[in-house]
Amino acid sequence: MEVYQKRIRDLREDADRTQQQIADILGTSQTMYARYERGASELPIRHLIRLARYYNVSADYILGLEKFGRKRR
Repeated sequence: MEVYQKRIRDLREDADRTQQQIADILGTSQTMYARYERGASELPIRHLIRLARYYNVSADYILGLEKFGRKRR
């Protein structure tokens, strides 16, 4: 499993959100969002950006380029 697939699933579960809720935020279907989590489809950059903003983490964290997720203020 790619790092970003695990991270988007973990972030969603930690936020106690369903795939449908996140799909609605991204403007996509639950089926397509599930494909992102499984790695069956590539996560578009626009969705990466929206998820990073929604979860208040960096895109680098989602992609596995940073170890820690929460942005520091």
